[in-house]
Amino acid sequence: MPEHDLIVIGAGPGGYVAAIRAAQLGLDVGIVEKEAELGGTCVRVGCIPSKALLESSERYAEAKHGLEAHGIELGEVGLDLAAMMKRKDAVVKANTDGVAFLMKKNKVTRYAGTGRITGPGTVVVRSGEGGDDGEQELAAEHVLIATGSSVATLPGVEIDGEIVVDSSGALAFDEVPGRFVVIGAGYIGLELGSVWQRLGSQVTVLEYLDRVLPGMDAELAKEAKKVFAKQGMRFQLGAKVTGVEVKGKGAKRHAVVQMEGHDPVEADRVLLAVGRTPNTADLGLDDVGVELDERGRVKVDEAFRTSVHGIYAIGDVIAGPMLAHKAEEDGVAAVERIVTGAGHVDYGLVPGIVYTEPEIATVGKTEEALKEQGVPYVKGVFPYQANGRARAMDRTGGKVKVLAHAETDRLLGVHIIGARAGDLIAEAVTAMTFGASAEDLARTVHAHPTLSEAVKEAALAASGAALHI
Repeated sequence: MPEHDLIVIGAGPGGYVAAIRAAQLGLDVGIVEKEAELGGTCVRVGCIPSKALLESSERYAEAKHGLEAHGIELGEVGLDLAAMMKRKDAVVKANTDGVAFLMKKNKVTRYAGTGRITGPGTVVVRSGEGGDDGEQELAAEHVLIATGSSVATLPGVEIDGEIVVDSSGALAFDEVPGRFVVIGAGYIGLELGSVWQRLGSQVTVLEYLDRVLPGMDAELAKEAKKVFAKQGMRFQLGAKVTGVEVKGKGAKRHAVVQMEGHDPVEADRVLLAVGRTPNTADLGLDDVGVELDERGRVKVDEAFRTSVHGIYAIGDVIAGPMLAHKAEEDGVAAVERIVTGAGHVDYGLVPGIVYTEPEIATVGKTEEALKEQGVPYVKGVFPYQANGRARAMDRTGGKVKVLAHAETDRLLGVHIIGARAGDLIAEAVTAMTFGASAEDLARTVHAHPTLSEAVKEAALAASGAALHI
């Protein structure tokens, strides 16, 4: 029986990063992964391929509609979807190959198959479909569950992988759907809706709530909806989807989406994007006594320890935002707690980013949360339109919003909609991690001309001292 100091089940961002950090700290590590490629949902069929298509589709849309103002004439712009998909696949392969290289570099032993915990410190790896190719028992002092999450289902909506798809399916169409319906106006739905809208689909987004981007700052979400609508997306809010029926044969196959209190909507393709659920089934957790919460997530303490000694859990299978970078931070903190006794993640400062155009990025408290909690605050807002670099880029849509405590001036939240918001938010996360005030951010020198000056100006605006508006 192979023995290790640590066995990680799952080689997604949380699992493989945890394995690397554990190896750096001197542990003998084994990692179990059922997929042929390492990297998990994020690298294989999520974050990376979606961002590749977002980048390609944005360049296509700009070449088709946005270069005239720069004096660039291209004539007729064509779309080679197969080439675009080939590039996306190449980007994914480069990343999965990179993860495999990192496992070898750090001497992490890879086990191909599905892991099941059969007792404290014991994992059985079943290879092949249903374990048809045999089983191998592993032993370790510590076992880390990092099995990620899967697409959440919706009653009455059956994913067939052709007409009705999940996010993975929406990354692999062989033609641009004429009518594309997205169920769910969260991060994933709006990103993938943006891809196909740019490439020529008529995109209709159906959302159960009365707003898009649930949980995000409402002011930015409202502005985002206006921008996406101007780009051509259609929205139907307050729409409770009750079922999807696939009709027709051959090329005439299409979907009819039924909603409570609304007329049905027809579509050539339908994307179900209503969230994700933790992958905690078939791990043997009930048999060994690992406790789950009411949402099927593994219960852990501040050191990522489960109710069973020697078994830990991180990432999407525990509470907190289901984001790759959160899982990575969990993984590092968990193994550092195991080896050194110290390790921490501030879940109040996990940034969220929507990679649409414009991008939307957020960290910390929303204005609605501060009002609900009765926290006194001041707000500073600065528009991209008043930023010199944004004008030069012809990307003047958007704003930066800074929220600070009214009495201490400590930064409470920063929310950005606009070009490269996903990169700009890193400054806010760093500042807030070190307990900075709005004045600290405002008095930090920012190079000119850069988009980051909009962050500085929003921080100045929190005290009424903005310079360029």
